[in-house]
Amino acid sequence: MTITLRQVRETDDTFLFELYASTRERELQQVPWSDAQKHSFLQMQFAAQKSSYAATHSEATHEIICRDGEAVGRLYLTQLPERFHILDITIAPTRRNEGIGSVILKQVMEQADRAGKPVTIYVETFNPSQRLFERLGFQSASVTGFHVLLQWPPAPSNG
Repeated sequence: MTITLRQVRETDDTFLFELYASTRERELQQVPWSDAQKHSFLQMQFAAQKSSYAATHSEATHEIICRDGEAVGRLYLTQLPERFHILDITIAPTRRNEGIGSVILKQVMEQADRAGKPVTIYVETFNPSQRLFERLGFQSASVTGFHVLLQWPPAPSNG
């Protein structure tokens, strides 16, 4: 299994929309909307997220996670002066629990460690991926409502 990253292209919009929609499936099962209404809602939310990230995190990298050349996820990362912050990491439902997320997160952590910076990410308190972050050494830095700011510290410097 070879895991690589590549920059998002305009031709990735359909894949990115489907990936985004997969993150909202459980939530949308609770509403009495038609499939068309759900699709319209998801399109609106996807467009809002995309424009929000562009406006508030213009410095962020937007990359497609590939497994053996196949697009299987996304990583949006911003490298700030004081930390690396993961805006989003999502793996396609059919590719979860294969170790792909761990590989990408470890790459981000190694890069941040070389820079002497922590890595942070916000997750919802009910998000099952929180267990993965904790296994990798992330710890809760703060909780606001149902959002947890997780932080991974770099190794102490020897100088």
